[in-house]
Amino acid sequence: MSVEGEPAEPEVTQRCRVYEQETVRTAVGNAIRPGGLALTRAALTACALPAGARILDIGCGLGTTVAYCREQGFAAVGLDASALLLQKARERAASLPFIGALGQRLPFADATMDALFAECSLSLLGEVARAVVEFRRVLRPGGLLVVSDLYARLPEGIPLLRQLPLACCLSGALSPQELAETLAAQNFDLLLWEDHSEALRTFTARLIFSHGSLDQFWQCTTRGSISNGAVQEAIACSKPGYLLVVARN
Repeated sequence: MSVEGEPAEPEVTQRCRVYEQETVRTAVGNAIRPGGLALTRAALTACALPAGARILDIGCGLGTTVAYCREQGFAAVGLDASALLLQKARERAASLPFIGALGQRLPFADATMDALFAECSLSLLGEVARAVVEFRRVLRPGGLLVVSDLYARLPEGIPLLRQLPLACCLSGALSPQELAETLAAQNFDLLLWEDHSEALRTFTARLIFSHGSLDQFWQCTTRGSISNGAVQEAIACSKPGYLLVVARN
């Protein structure tokens, strides 16, 4: 991913940025992730943050979570590396605060946030361990990290996911063990670990319904640059699921 004004990273420019595609937004709506705002609401309930709490949404996309959190009385700000999505977010809600930056290099001082949300975005960062170090740095002591993301039930299938020419949560999915170990290495305490794979199944069904088949979805989204067969092989070997994690700094 690239920040506005910075050269794009070569490995990303060679991939289809699935989250930027109109075909995806048309199929699943502006949240662009399994579970949508329903899962965001569940996470906020679990966090029990006080009114006015400072929330940073990393990988904010079109700003759906930022807008919702602000409606609930929180001081939310969105950050994303996609200039395209940030432009659309600002067109939708010009008054909301959005910043172009990488999740691995957060432009905030130490201990300035009460909560960080990474909704289907941690898997996109590439440098997950480095990103989690940054998350801990900007969270205040006792601050909360919310991660909702794809995970691979079968870690042996992860290399096939990484080979897909796609920039999306699927290609960057972690194993549960890798995620847990990465959080533990930065002394995060796990408060909640829930499986929400049904949300992923619903998300996939919406993609199929909107295009007639997954093959047609991938053909439209990648303009024929990747076959559904390659994606399905990687999925069969990794068996993706979806999880919600809340951890305390």
